[in-house]
Amino acid sequence: LFPYSSKGAMMDNRFATALVIACVLSLISTIYMAASIGTDFWYEYHTLSPAENVSEAGRSVLEEFGSEEADEKTYTDALFRCNGTVGLWRRCITVPKNSHWYSSPETGMTTNCISFSLSDQFMEKYVEPGNHNSGTDLNRTYLWRLQFLLPFVSLGLMCFGALIGLCACACRSLYPAIATGVLHFLAGLCTLGLVGCYVAGIELLHKKLPLPEDVRGEFGWSFCLACVSAPLQFMAAALFIWAARTNRKEFTLLKAYRVA
Repeated sequence: LFPYSSKGAMMDNRFATALVIACVLSLISTIYMAASIGTDFWYEYHTLSPAENVSEAGRSVLEEFGSEEADEKTYTDALFRCNGTVGLWRRCITVPKNSHWYSSPETGMTTNCISFSLSDQFMEKYVEPGNHNSGTDLNRTYLWRLQFLLPFVSLGLMCFGALIGLCACACRSLYPAIATGVLHFLAGLCTLGLVGCYVAGIELLHKKLPLPEDVRGEFGWSFCLACVSAPLQFMAAALFIWAARTNRKEFTLLKAYRVA
């Protein structure tokens, strides 16, 4: 990888090693970020007995959970009662396979998932969840929109950085790696912003809709993947920029020495 600079000088092994490590970190962070976006375990709710919660009173809530007109309060209540999980694109609950009144609740459990539509991602959040007359909660509205947009911006920046890296390989030059490092740094900021927006959004939601006493909430492994991806992007950015700038400085000094 990058055996020679654009001027024909042999690259120091330190720079080659730094670039290889940076490429590996970039690849791992991209995989983690893609897996995080595509999975539904950003936040998880755990209740003591989800099967018992599917009563006659709760069955209507479960039916509304799958409705296209389900509002935020409706599906959040179902998440509380039925071991729900929430991702960036989908919400899921765990229900009995056969929830008829005459069947035993121990017949087995299944996961029911509903996707957030594009309009849902940009829908306004209300001061009182479920009450359209309570006014728009601007903080939660923009936090929700940002947590949807930022991961795609992050992935796009890393892919564009990889494209610049390939061009640098073709040109046998280290200098374009600076641009790759800058793009990875910006991607890391976007990922960090995504994590912050998601945490803030969850905290604000739980202030509006407090968790029941028998329900425990925690961040899931999809959220953890995003948290790990951000420092990997920053480390890759630092290595790309260090290798490119240091190699260029040493080449300039070597050229000046030869002229002298």
